[in-house]
Amino acid sequence: MRLKNIFVDLPEKAEEEQFLPLLAAPNMRVERIVSFGQASPPGFWHDQDEAEWVILLAGSAGLRFEGHDEVLTLAPGDYLEIAAHRRHRVEWTDDSLPTVWLAVHFRAEGA
Repeated sequence: MRLKNIFVDLPEKAEEEQFLPLLAAPNMRVERIVSFGQASPPGFWHDQDEAEWVILLAGSAGLRFEGHDEVLTLAPGDYLEIAAHRRHRVEWTDDSLPTVWLAVHFRAEGA
């Protein structure tokens, strides 16, 4: 067993989001995502085959779901579940400090 810390080796700034796989098992994977002001490209919507549970650990971000005008503003500690094929996009992430996400991707029962 090796103790690790999710905040170790955070890049200070990067042109692209950083993805770090943390755990993988059948029908489930966990990753750390670090954003630096990135957003989804104009007109792009995430449409994933897996459900996703995500918690924001540091920074801030805005998420939009297709069919809704409201942008959800996430602060540290905020989390939500995104159903498979629930189209969504990242409108913005904090550009003054790293935004750290923990994302759990999974296949729901019966899916």
